[in-house]
Amino acid sequence: MARFAAGVEYVGTGYCGWQALGKQKTLQAELERAMSRVADHKLVVTAAGRTDAGVHALQQVIHFDSDAQRDEYAWVLGTNSNVDRQLSLSWVRPVPLEFHARHRAIERSYRYVIHNRRARHALLVDRATWWPRPLDADAMREAAQVLLGEHDFSSFRDSECQAPTPVRELRRLTLRRHGEFVVLDIAGNAFLHHMVRNIVGTLGEVGIGRRPVEWVAEVLAARDRTRAGPTASAAGLYFVGPEYPAEFGLPKPPQPWFPGI
Repeated sequence: MARFAAGVEYVGTGYCGWQALGKQKTLQAELERAMSRVADHKLVVTAAGRTDAGVHALQQVIHFDSDAQRDEYAWVLGTNSNVDRQLSLSWVRPVPLEFHARHRAIERSYRYVIHNRRARHALLVDRATWWPRPLDADAMREAAQVLLGEHDFSSFRDSECQAPTPVRELRRLTLRRHGEFVVLDIAGNAFLHHMVRNIVGTLGEVGIGRRPVEWVAEVLAARDRTRAGPTASAAGLYFVGPEYPAEFGLPKPPQPWFPGI
């Protein structure tokens, strides 16, 4: 058996998340079905991170094992010919057997997009979260700085999260307004279930003026999910991608193109 890594792009709308779940339509199940046809044997794929229903990806990374003799483009073309147009392989590379898409990732990054105007935009449905109340992006950005570094993020952790520890390290966090859009870019060593969406929902409470900037530090210190803001919609969340040690020679996460900032 040889091991391969692959980059996957998808629009999460219409899928019940990444992980295969019985007869439900999931991204993992669709990929495994299509790639098994290309390989002519059953394949199992492992992802860098499991995304929720409605979450999109610019470069999810998977690995799989196969003894099928296929070149890299045959994997890409064959798979893409057998999946919905909302799901696509962008590249395939051979990797050493010790490579693991989830365990060998050294960083993961996300972008969250809020469309901030009073009327919803028909062309942005399921691509950005619509927030009709005016948001103070400067206050949100100031409040977010306390989250940088290594912390116990229990206050931003979903009750069904199965991670063995709530401690994570946020390495970069930027929040800015671009016209009608408020965009959060965030990167860390790993993320808890719903962590990014819960951070956005909490910062949104500051953005609309319901809470002061200092409140986010209090939420973080409380280590209590009930103290934080609501979970923001999945529609605005994009998994930009994971990064790996240079020895594997894999493409870095792409520069997000939406919105154009």
